[in-house]
Amino acid sequence: MPKQTILKQILIWRAKHISLRQFVYILSIVIGFTAGVGAVVLKNLTHFIQHLLEGKLIQEYHHAFYFLFPILGLTLVYLIIKYVIRNKVSHGIPSTLYAISKRKGIMKRYQMFGSILTAPLTVGFGGSVGLEGPTVATGAALGSNISRMFHMNQTTRNLLIGCAAAGAMSSIFKAPVAAIIFAIEVFSLDLTFASLLPLLLASLSAILTSYFFFGEDVILPFRIEDKFHLPDAPFYILLGVIAAFVSIYFTEVYDRIQKFFDSLDSPVKKLLIGGSGIGLLLFLVPPLYGEGFAVINNLIAGVPEKSLENNIFNLDLTNIWVVIILLLGLMFFKIIASAFTFGAGGVGGIFAPVLFMGSIMGNCLAKIINNCGLFNNQISESNFTLVGMAGLLAGVLHAPLTAIFLIAELTGGYELFIPLMLTATISFSITKYFKLHSVYNMELGRKGELITHNKDHAVLTLMNIDKVIETNFICITPNMNLGEIVHTAIIKSNRNLFPVVHAKTKKLVGIILMDDLRPIMFDQDLYVDVRARELMQAAPEVIDVEKDKMTDIMKKFQDSSAWNLPVVRNDVYIGFISKSKLLTTYRRQLINLQGE
Repeated sequence: MPKQTILKQILIWRAKHISLRQFVYILSIVIGFTAGVGAVVLKNLTHFIQHLLEGKLIQEYHHAFYFLFPILGLTLVYLIIKYVIRNKVSHGIPSTLYAISKRKGIMKRYQMFGSILTAPLTVGFGGSVGLEGPTVATGAALGSNISRMFHMNQTTRNLLIGCAAAGAMSSIFKAPVAAIIFAIEVFSLDLTFASLLPLLLASLSAILTSYFFFGEDVILPFRIEDKFHLPDAPFYILLGVIAAFVSIYFTEVYDRIQKFFDSLDSPVKKLLIGGSGIGLLLFLVPPLYGEGFAVINNLIAGVPEKSLENNIFNLDLTNIWVVIILLLGLMFFKIIASAFTFGAGGVGGIFAPVLFMGSIMGNCLAKIINNCGLFNNQISESNFTLVGMAGLLAGVLHAPLTAIFLIAELTGGYELFIPLMLTATISFSITKYFKLHSVYNMELGRKGELITHNKDHAVLTLMNIDKVIETNFICITPNMNLGEIVHTAIIKSNRNLFPVVHAKTKKLVGIILMDDLRPIMFDQDLYVDVRARELMQAAPEVIDVEKDKMTDIMKKFQDSSAWNLPVVRNDVYIGFISKSKLLTTYRRQLINLQGE
């Protein structure tokens, strides 16, 4: 039986027997399962490659493979993207945010498998990035295409993309509550009963899938032993402040390196520079290889020396200050290694690098406090390692609730809830002051294309400028006389204003209002002598579709008090936007956004 016939029968059966809301619940379970399977495939492929390469070749043959592997892996990624996928594979979560804000939640089909083919090669061969972003992108693309297949509207598509993101995070970290909060916080979903239950079902479905394939294994196997004590509160506040400035450093370095690679015109040039850069860093600092969860677990277990053995300086690791300096070097270079991996064309996420840097930051602060001799009380290094991760997550991702609940769930309890809240809140607040947008959405934020929890801004962002442009205005040229204006424009038009455009270039030079024509339009003595250039006036505002965002357009209408404003593209006139149509479209979009 043809696929279309089967799908049609399913849709007919759905319409007859179950409601749309119930069908969304079913789809959210399916999408949670598929996101979980996607996470399993990505993780297993990556770990298989890492085990094959790092376990055998590097240990038994030569340390120089640390330099060669990233270049080889990134070259394979480049070839797959160019000759197999034949489309750009964007970095996970930013590409998903772009699809929600500017593509009505529609993601191309190749995005369902693009990250699965490229991310394991990037990370498995040593790329210093994570798998969380590609996993979310894979799940989101599955959610988008499944919702399109069943003819879901834009609001439902966006919700199911959020379900896929929650499912991916739930499967990776076995943290279902944090996964739901992540979807709401990062993807700016509305927290209503209509959205909460699908997110819950998707998160549950994904974590059950993860337990089925991975059993009890978790990324960070740790249980809290040291409880929070009130005298430690000032140190956690200090950790929050430090986390904020490390978050700013992370964002700034990432942004500048990405801009450098964006300025390069050749993908091969990017590959050579980025691949050589990450290869050199891994050769000099091997712990930067891959995601880095082994380093995090060594820090939590109190044995950081395991991650620092065979350092190029052959320094004495029994000296605590040597350990601290080497760890700080790891933290400093991790984001540089990650940014070079992305710049070279690698596919991955920044979630793992954030956790890596945050754990080192917290651990080093605790070691400094415990060994500087200025304080009487000893603080828990493992607790500070965990809370440090939350602090950097809150600052870099602008997601404090996700940070708090993720670490709380990973540690199996809420004993650290107070220090988590202290550190995450302070880090987020300070970082937000200096960096308005997170790493995920700073490019979209600069363009004004970011969906936020601000309902008014979200509606304006989702509105399509091209759909509110009206083109049925009759154009007048500056040299037209009054008689030509009457016979070619006024008689044939039902509009009360006319754009005046250059005869050859079609550039807008002004507008003529019917109010300006009415006193003289019946005086035939003026038909030859009066020209359009004498009657026209400058438009109160001009809308440039290449530069103006919908928020800018609304402001121009507000400031000018005009009912119609001309629209240009590269200075060439293309039509008008009327305030009435703009408000009607706004109202319709608001209803769609709020619809269940």
